[in-house]
Amino acid sequence: MEREPYPSDLSDEQWVLIEPMITAWKQDRVRRSATGDPGACNLREVVNAIFYQNRTGCQWRYLPHDLPVWSAVFYYFTLWRQDGLDQRIQELLRCQVREKARRLEDPSLVVIDTQSVRAAAGVPKTTTGLDANKRTPGRKRGLAVDVLGLIIGVVVLAASAHDNAAGTALLDQAAERCGNRLEKALVDQGFKDEVIIHGALLDVTVEVVRRNPADQGRGFVPQPKRWVVEQVNGTLMLHRRLAREYDHRPDNSASRVYWASTANMARRLTTPAPAWRDTLQAAA
Repeated sequence: MEREPYPSDLSDEQWVLIEPMITAWKQDRVRRSATGDPGACNLREVVNAIFYQNRTGCQWRYLPHDLPVWSAVFYYFTLWRQDGLDQRIQELLRCQVREKARRLEDPSLVVIDTQSVRAAAGVPKTTTGLDANKRTPGRKRGLAVDVLGLIIGVVVLAASAHDNAAGTALLDQAAERCGNRLEKALVDQGFKDEVIIHGALLDVTVEVVRRNPADQGRGFVPQPKRWVVEQVNGTLMLHRRLAREYDHRPDNSASRVYWASTANMARRLTTPAPAWRDTLQAAA
C-alpha cells in the first residue's frame, strides 16, 4: 500500500533528474562491495526522508514511520556525504538550471558571504565558537553563489573563525568547480586583504563591495549583484534544519545545504515559470 505523499517529496519529474546519479552510485557501490548485495532500501524514499527532515527540522528518530527507518536514512546520508554524491547531484542540477537560463555551465563571477547561525544544545563546543561581531554563538556558514543564486561552494566553520578563513576556502572550491571560467568574486567589507591575495594566486579578481555612505542609517539596503547571496541565505532558512545548527559534524551541516539546494533546483527545473516572468524576459 502506497503512503500519502508529503509536500517535500520528489515528484516523478524531479526523481528523473537525480535518479541516474543515484543508480550509477549504487551500481559502483555493488561492484566494490565484498558481498555484491545491492540492498533492499528504496533510495528514492531515502531522498524523500532527507528532504522531509531538512524542511521540518525534526530529529533523526522522529522521522515518520512510513518513511525508511531513521538508521537507514542516516546511513545513506553519511555514505553519500563521504562519497561526494550530494555535491555531484547538486552540481549536475546547477549546470542544468544555468543552461535553461541560457548561460554557460560554469559562472565567471561568484558572490561570497558568511552567515553566523546559532548552535542547538548538544552540538560539540569543539566545533562552535562566538562571533564577537554579531554576538552569535554557534557556527559560521559561508556560501559562494553565482548571479542566479545557485550554490557553487559551501563551508561550515566555528562562528569564531574570521571571514578570511571562509573566504579562502570558498575561493578554492569555486576555482576547482568553475575552472578557468572563474574571473571575479564579490565580497563585503568583512573580508580583508588575505582573501584578495588568495584570489590573485588563483587568477581571480576579488572585489570588495562597499556600502554607499548615503545609505547609512537606512537599515538594510540591497547592494547590486551582491544582494543575491543574501537572498540565498534567506531561502535556506525555509529549510528548518538549517535555521539552527543541529548537526554535530560541520560537514554534515554542509551536506544539508547541498540537499536543500538540490530540492530547490529540482522544483525550479520542473515547475513552469509564471507567465509574468516570460513577459519580463521577452521585454528584456
